[in-house]
Amino acid sequence: MTRRSGDTPRAGDAQGAGPVPAPAPIPWEERPAGSTDVLWRSSRNPIIRRDQLPRSNSIFNSAVVPFGTGFAGVFRVDDRTRLMNLHAGRSRDGVAWRIDPDPIVFRPADDRAAEIQGAFEHAYDPRVTWLEDRYYVTWCNGYHGPTVGIGYTRDFDTFHQLDNAFLPFNRNGVLFPRRIGGAYGMLSRPSDAGHTAFGDIFWSESPDLVHWGRHRHVMAPVLWSWQSTKVGAGPTPIETPEGWLLLYHGVLTSCNGFVYSIGAALLDLEQPWKVVARARDYLLSPREPYEQVGDVPNVVFPCAALVHREADRLTIYYGGADTVVCIAHGHLSEVIRFAQSR
Repeated sequence: MTRRSGDTPRAGDAQGAGPVPAPAPIPWEERPAGSTDVLWRSSRNPIIRRDQLPRSNSIFNSAVVPFGTGFAGVFRVDDRTRLMNLHAGRSRDGVAWRIDPDPIVFRPADDRAAEIQGAFEHAYDPRVTWLEDRYYVTWCNGYHGPTVGIGYTRDFDTFHQLDNAFLPFNRNGVLFPRRIGGAYGMLSRPSDAGHTAFGDIFWSESPDLVHWGRHRHVMAPVLWSWQSTKVGAGPTPIETPEGWLLLYHGVLTSCNGFVYSIGAALLDLEQPWKVVARARDYLLSPREPYEQVGDVPNVVFPCAALVHREADRLTIYYGGADTVVCIAHGHLSEVIRFAQSR
C-alpha cells in the first residue's frame, strides 16, 4: 500500500505488531480574526526555547512526524561549544517537547557506513520521512565538508546510518515519501564549503538509497525577488492531486545579509524534476522578533509539515533566526492555490 505524505503512520506499521492507536490531532490554531494571510503563526511561538537543554546554545531547523498516539522528531541542537548535532525528541501534542539531552548515536548499517563515522564533523538541519516501513532521517552531514547523510529508525530510540548520498558539498537533502517510477527520490542543493551564496534544487534517484544518479535540475533562484540568492527544499513533499506540494526556503541578499523566507511550488507527480506551478510571492517571511533576532537574524527555515487532510489543515515547523523552533498554520487547499498563483 502506498501512503500519501502527511498521512499518519500506524504504530503497527512502524514497529511491526500491536494494536493501532488513534493518532493525535496535529497542532492547530484558527486563523486570527481579520487576517487574510495564507499562513499564520502560532500564538505559542517559539514552541522550543534555545536553552531547553542544559548545554544547548540553540535548538532550531528540526523535523517532526506523527508517531503512535503522539509525535516524534529529530532536532538540531547546537551546544555551548557551538558543535552542531542531532537529538531525538517526543511529544504528546506536537507543541511541548521532551528532547533527549544526549545526541543520537547512529549505528552503522554495514561495514562501509562504519568507515565514514570516524570522520564526523557536524550534523544539522534534519528532515524525517516515513517511507515504506520505517522513518528515514536525512541531514547535512560533515564528511570533509557538508554533504547529505541518511539514516533510519523504527522507534526513535535506535538509529542506523547508511552511506552519505552525495559527494561534498551538498545540503538540504529531502526524500520523497514513496518510490516514483520504481526509484527512491531525493531533492538536494549542491553548495560549497561555506555559507553558500548560491544554490539551485536538484532531483536525484536511487534503486537502494545508497547509489544516487540521474540528477535533474528542478528549480533556480529568481532574480530581483525574495528568492534571488538561493533556494532549498524544506519538508517532505506532500502528495496532492495537483502535484507534489513543495514548501521550500528562498533567500535574498540584503545590505545587512541573507533573508530566508518560505515559498510554495507544485512538482509533477511522476516526474518531480518538472515544476508544475510556483508562487511568485513568499508564504512567510521574517517579521516577528524571534525570527528577526537571534544567532542568524532574519530567518524562517521550514523542515517539517503535518497534514490533516479531512480537516484541510497544514502545520509547518520552522526554525526562527537559527535559534528557536516555531510553527505556523494554514489550510492545505489554500496553500495549493497559493502555489498556483502568479
